[in-house]
Amino acid sequence: MIDKEKVVELVEQAIAGTDAYVVDVTVSGDNDIVVELDASTGVDLDFCTEVSRKLNEALDRDVEDYSLEVGSASLSAPFKVRQQYEKHIGDDVDVLTRDGRKLKGTLTSVSADGAEFTIEITRKVKEPGAKRPVMVTEPLTLAVADCKQVTYHFDFK
Repeated sequence: MIDKEKVVELVEQAIAGTDAYVVDVTVSGDNDIVVELDASTGVDLDFCTEVSRKLNEALDRDVEDYSLEVGSASLSAPFKVRQQYEKHIGDDVDVLTRDGRKLKGTLTSVSADGAEFTIEITRKVKEPGAKRPVMVTEPLTLAVADCKQVTYHFDFK
């Protein structure tokens, strides 16, 4: 079986000098290798092809057979690494917490270690003495470990 750590190392060598980063690498028991990449400027087909070519040159099919798939991280897939949070600062995100809350807000920051992030949520608040509730925007800091998933919010207007 091909070693996942070796594949990660080869991918990082292949993308060195670019703004791309590794989102996920999986290696199945059948040596099916799937590499997900992303970049602040986006990842196109030509870039994925170039990375795939470099990986094929570094891996030896004569020693061990494998299949290789290199692609970009899906925009609808949950965030997996800190760089994805950084890429989407200023964008609306959907958050599903482990306790079942569904939140929508604007991602404003992520901690340096990627363990926490902050979103601004808008909610109705009934002020004392006011006839009607008013919309209030407030920051909410969440731990990544307390969230089942955080995804980019699509708005089909």
